[in-house]
Amino acid sequence: MTIAAERSLNRAVVIRTGSLMGSGFSGYGFAEASGDPLNLVQLTTTCPLVQSKPRNPLPRVRKLALSLPEGHEVEAWGEPTFRVKNKIFAMYAHANTHHGSGRNAVWCKAKPVNQGLMIKADPSRFFSPPYVGPSGWIGVWLDGDVDWEELLELFRDGYRMTAPKKLLARLEDE
Repeated sequence: MTIAAERSLNRAVVIRTGSLMGSGFSGYGFAEASGDPLNLVQLTTTCPLVQSKPRNPLPRVRKLALSLPEGHEVEAWGEPTFRVKNKIFAMYAHANTHHGSGRNAVWCKAKPVNQGLMIKADPSRFFSPPYVGPSGWIGVWLDGDVDWEELLELFRDGYRMTAPKKLLARLEDE
């Protein structure tokens, strides 16, 4: 692990390499600057080179979706889809694919009336996803403060629209 800094105009430009990269490290770190090998430099998230990389929301999305009775994951169209009895109730849209359009999101099966209400209530968090949006699916952006309880409820609603009655009884028992 090495951290190098160059002081210019009373601002520290910090370059990180090694095991700290992508770890979300912030705070104080040692740096080599101006010939002083142990100059203490404050690392801030205002420097674009030090901003912590956002956490990948997929593991948490996966955990919620697979917590539903007989929920399983199948990759389709290059993205994880979450299913019950092989019928899709949610789909992850990675930021780096055309499905995510630069932002991580999840698409949840829903009724068209719910989609309209949610988008109208908070268009910064909800959207009509491509392809399935006209059928009522709700898109949820995952790059801000995600309400994970609300997302679980959206998964449950989509699951209820998809699962057979036998499994719905198990969902209600939980």
